[in-house]
Amino acid sequence: MTPPDDLTAHPWFFCGIGGSGMLPLALILRSAGATVAGSDRSRDQNRTPEKFAWLESLGFALHPQDGSGIVSAEQTLVASAAVEDTVPEVVCARQLGCPRLSRAQLLARLFNAAPRSIAIAGTSGKSTVTGMTGWILDRAGQDPTIMNGAVMKNYVAPDAPFASARVGHGGAFVAEVDESDGSIALYRPTVAVLGNVSLDHKSLEELRELFGDFLARADVAAINLDDAETAALAPRACALVTFAIAASNAMLGVVPGSVVEAPTTLTATVIDRRDATTHPLTLQVPGRHNLANALAAIAGASAAGVPVASAVAALASFAGLARRFDIVGTSASGITVIDDFGHNPDKVAATLATLKAHPGRVIAFFQPHGYGPLRQMGAELAQVFADRLGPEDIVILSDPVYFGGTVDRSLGSERIVELVNAAGGRAEHYPTRDACADRLTALARPDDRIVIMGARDDTLTQFAQELLAKL
Repeated sequence: MTPPDDLTAHPWFFCGIGGSGMLPLALILRSAGATVAGSDRSRDQNRTPEKFAWLESLGFALHPQDGSGIVSAEQTLVASAAVEDTVPEVVCARQLGCPRLSRAQLLARLFNAAPRSIAIAGTSGKSTVTGMTGWILDRAGQDPTIMNGAVMKNYVAPDAPFASARVGHGGAFVAEVDESDGSIALYRPTVAVLGNVSLDHKSLEELRELFGDFLARADVAAINLDDAETAALAPRACALVTFAIAASNAMLGVVPGSVVEAPTTLTATVIDRRDATTHPLTLQVPGRHNLANALAAIAGASAAGVPVASAVAALASFAGLARRFDIVGTSASGITVIDDFGHNPDKVAATLATLKAHPGRVIAFFQPHGYGPLRQMGAELAQVFADRLGPEDIVILSDPVYFGGTVDRSLGSERIVELVNAAGGRAEHYPTRDACADRLTALARPDDRIVIMGARDDTLTQFAQELLAKL
């Protein structure tokens, strides 16, 4: 894609350039010819050094997060809305009079400038649906730009180990859009895809308004009729493509009895009720939630003009995303370690349901993705662990991820453990990951599945790899 001239005519500085939302934006701007520099607290703390070495190899100038990279009033600072005013880059930018954009504001400017824009929204599954939709458009010859919050395995290469963005030269721009900070209101999509609406960062009342307005701004919306909250928003859309696994009134669905789940794959027959055609679907990613994700991507691509047959065929070669039920490996004794992004009730439930669809004990490790989210959804998370895990299964919790700041840390993982155990489940808490690793190793026995779950912390993948090596 070609960004507007005003976005490439001056230098940029990304505060937190290695973050899942920041990195793909920096890659898109850099590939368009902009001068991009940045800093990251993870780099200063020597976490995921290989990521920052790769960024430097691409020509990004990286600085300590001490303000030294902010040197000119011409620079635009890109910083998350959550970044505190005391962070050195923010202080220096304010002193110099540098303009500041949030990640969402910059993404919206790029997205809204595209001739055809496809926005993927919903509480869960956004990254996977974005990857699937982008891959479909790519295979259909549309050469899309894809902005994702996760590494897309289809685009990983020796010179692109962290491929969370694809920069295309066609007119299509596919992006996941976030409701957690209200920034979904900034986007004006050609096609709006909405998978589900459930409790995460905001109340349901707020979510209904945000998602309803999102659908109303699009030329056409693709919505999931299996999700009651999403289906209720259908009247807000100007035009509709509907999809569902169970709801028989959806335009795109699944032939009853055709779904076959395997531990790492899934097959089904997709039906397009608009013309009564059927299409055999093969997915290289497991779980019924990924079948729902595939239907969302097929519906979104259909709304963008891609034939359903082409969309279904493309998904056979979709390789999945890093940290989305990502099988790290299996030990000599048959213990499998899985790396997963599950962090809210819906995502955790989907991952555990996929695991429990097949034999074998489940040992879950869960690192909450912050103290704030723990207060917001802790009770629901505890109930999911209690309900979805069997009497032989167990969940081990570490302390929540914390990289600094002034957040209230009075309520921690101990509360979740108490709630899980009170609801009839099995849970234990160990403050450090090292202690958790020792406990996981001691518990594991042949044919167990150990799933490492959590968000906002790239080192969880390294933790999963190290755990497999221990086993």
